[in-house]
Amino acid sequence: MPAEGRPTLQDDLTTDVVVIGGGIVGLCTAHELARAGRTVVLLEADRIAHGVTGSTTGKLTSLHGFTYARLRDTHGKDAAELYALSQQEALRHVVDLCDELGIDGELERAPAFTYVTDARQADEVGAEATAAREAGLDASYVTETDLPFPVAAAVRVEDQFLFHPRKFLLGIAEDILARGGAIHEHTRVTRVRERADCRLTTDAGVTIHAGDVVVATNYPVTLHTSLMARLSVRRELVVAAPVDAAKAPSGMYLTPEDRTRSVRTAPYGDGRRLLIVTGEAFEPGAGHVEERYGRLTSWAREHLPGFADAETGYRWAAQDVRSGDHLPYVGHEHPDTQHLYVATGFGGWGMSNGVMAGHLLAAHIRGGPRPGWTDLFDPRRHLPLREVSGVAKAQMSVARHFAAGRSHRRCTHMGCELGFNDAEQTWECPCHGSRFAADGSVLQGPATRPLETHDEEYQDGVPG
Repeated sequence: MPAEGRPTLQDDLTTDVVVIGGGIVGLCTAHELARAGRTVVLLEADRIAHGVTGSTTGKLTSLHGFTYARLRDTHGKDAAELYALSQQEALRHVVDLCDELGIDGELERAPAFTYVTDARQADEVGAEATAAREAGLDASYVTETDLPFPVAAAVRVEDQFLFHPRKFLLGIAEDILARGGAIHEHTRVTRVRERADCRLTTDAGVTIHAGDVVVATNYPVTLHTSLMARLSVRRELVVAAPVDAAKAPSGMYLTPEDRTRSVRTAPYGDGRRLLIVTGEAFEPGAGHVEERYGRLTSWAREHLPGFADAETGYRWAAQDVRSGDHLPYVGHEHPDTQHLYVATGFGGWGMSNGVMAGHLLAAHIRGGPRPGWTDLFDPRRHLPLREVSGVAKAQMSVARHFAAGRSHRRCTHMGCELGFNDAEQTWECPCHGSRFAADGSVLQGPATRPLETHDEEYQDGVPG
């Protein structure tokens, strides 16, 4: 859906809070602060509700794959309960805001499922259903779903939501402006410095002074090395097609099988639903993306009636950041910072966690009572011992990409070797997720500078 553009920031200014990033985290944070009477300026490098948030499949759910058994076993029963509470409160907040502000977010109440077709994984499903139920969710173990193929086992959680995140966020943006906040698009922040106050610089040379800064850019544009080492990036593909509503499964579905498969539908009009299928998780820059699209499309055609017959098809991709211990990082960036905050590491569950992060970050900045899950998501927390090996493995992969020498193309963020995405015609960084157009311009950070384009072995930015 089109939206009115917001002006680029052209003049220096001073404000209470700067929020960098116009996705769900940035807009929810700015909205809560504007409601609290703070002067807020939101800066977006492209268009608001357009990047990672604009590419989401729009599942608003507290069931996040096999999360609760892992949380209980790694962090304890209380941590699993706090996580569930934080997600359920985020869902309620979205519903309340849609009612209060009159936003047509296309909210549809539906059950959420995590399923497997391999009976050997049924015990894992049972453990997750038990852990989710103990954490406070209305969860059950089932062997039947509305999918058009049999499953061996599934966790089912009631009263979750399908929604249109872009419509929701554009409504939030209008309320930010109505409350005196400012939103500037096509304004890329290239530097953040925290001293007595916070000072930011944009790619146009504009300077902003602020009391507090929130970095809400999926992978933070500024990040302490201690936190950087605990993050990894993955990319997933999405294919979609309109099908007869009678053939569309109700609810939302996820399986870790087949390199991840996620299924949901959305209103499409004319007695049809848009059937949306996500999967083929891979490291940015890994290549063979057309081949991955082919596998995902073939799976959808084989398993979902009506998909193969659709006259219209869509495809896009999304990018997520994972943390070392499978919990988001929301709060002070590192132990020495007082006014610089980050939100990252949502691991593919940015809708509910983005709303949660907006509430938590606003509580940090406002002062006063903070939610009970503040410490659970604190970026300064210690990594559990059982997760250390996974972080070490991820950093070994990063080190290999720094040392590799097959390509002259290096990311302008930290010099990691880039890989080419043949489907999207983009250069991608496997280390930290920066993405560049074929002409070298920055599509997605943390990089803020374009690529140099003088390499003779490439023509028009595409491998020759």
